Amino acid sequence: DNPANLRLMEEIISRVPNLSLLSTHTGEIGLELARSRKPHVILMDINLPGMDGFEALESLHSDAETSNIPVIALSANAMTVDIEKGLMAGFHSYLTKPIKIDEVLNALSATLQELQEPPSTDESRLGETLSGEDRLTP
Repeated sequence: DNPANLRLMEEIISRVPNLSLLSTHTGEIGLELARSRKPHVILMDINLPGMDGFEALESLHSDAETSNIPVIALSANAMTVDIEKGLMAGFHSYLTKPIKIDEVLNALSATLQELQEPPSTDESRLGETLSGEDRLTP
């Protein structure tokens, strides 16, 4: 993302204990990092240079090593249709710009909390979406 947004994300992540940020400026490098570092969660801009966020998400989901990593989308595309498209594609959450600190912290907290919960066999949860630029690792 742009340098100002990256600095803001660094500031947001610094507020969360035991969470670190590793960032890159392309989806291709982000995929390499995801495979080598196995993060607990990925925060990804949709509008990446080269491979876009949807292509990167598809690559993550098609790789057994990264298919279970939840990916939170971050995008300036904020229309309802854009958000629905992102969630249908498999993004765990879809956040819009401008970046809202509370929304980012809440999305990260909820995602990390879900990772700590045992898998549910409750059929009512089967329809939930369970499943770069910026990458977060606790």
